[in-house]
Amino acid sequence: MPTYVLKATPERIEEMKNYYSRNLMKTPPHAVFQAHTPLASITAYQSGKVVFQGKTPEQEAGQWEKGAHTPKERNSKKETHAYHPPADLFHSPHIGSDEAGTGDYFGPITVCALYADEEQIRTLKEIGVKDSKHLTDDKITVIAKRIVEMNVSYRLMRLSNSRYNEWREKGWSQGKMKALLHHQAVTKLGEDLSPIRPEGILIDEFARPEIYKKHLRSEGKTMESNTYFMTKAESYSIPVAAASILTRSLFVKEMNKLSRHFGRTIPKGASSKVDRAAAAILKSHGEDTLKDVVKWHFANTEKAKKIAQEG
Repeated sequence: MPTYVLKATPERIEEMKNYYSRNLMKTPPHAVFQAHTPLASITAYQSGKVVFQGKTPEQEAGQWEKGAHTPKERNSKKETHAYHPPADLFHSPHIGSDEAGTGDYFGPITVCALYADEEQIRTLKEIGVKDSKHLTDDKITVIAKRIVEMNVSYRLMRLSNSRYNEWREKGWSQGKMKALLHHQAVTKLGEDLSPIRPEGILIDEFARPEIYKKHLRSEGKTMESNTYFMTKAESYSIPVAAASILTRSLFVKEMNKLSRHFGRTIPKGASSKVDRAAAAILKSHGEDTLKDVVKWHFANTEKAKKIAQEG
């Protein structure tokens, strides 16, 4: 999992804790606080070390770098970019796109682009669609089934870890992979919808729009003109929230398949439990099998090898 570490004074850590008050989780041992945002998990330790892990930890950490303004100060300046969606988009027919599995050692990256018109947006709200981070996996499975039963238009993409590792060996960053997956999902959905043209395409922002466009250009592709980006988009856009639920549901299904295949529970995330599960597979099935089902460049690989050797 991508990681970024900062050193902070006790005063700065308290400032951070106050800022993340709505995102606080159970505090781990020796920590001052832990919080989760769409970009990263933040853990501040009593030693002054602050660890950011997740989708784009450097983006979350950047606002706390030495000399940087606090997020509150940055927000007061209304800093944004040219691809920020207009407020009326959220209530208009539009495509929402989101992904899951990017910070997990096991399991694929899944991406979904989903279209909903005004009436479908109202119905999606009624069946409980909201930010998937506030839903359990069991609840996500139930709501995902109801979304599918509505016959809304969507496209789901699944990037296996074997292909993920091939792309990494080609020099692709995870950000480039996600950009191409989002583009593919949105493009195929647009073809499905033709001649209907959505009033906008909203992508949950995992990279600055300029970087996203650069990734597409490197593969000879271009972005749709009515594409917008924003962080925490699933908190504002029902189509993005519904896409998030479908991506998570598919990811959970794939993780359950892995557990059945190996005859043991395969944990989500990239914790020490994941290291031990990977070590067990390494010992029983070998390196080639493990590499086929994990994101090989994650630090968990070396940890699993060490556990396997010691065992």
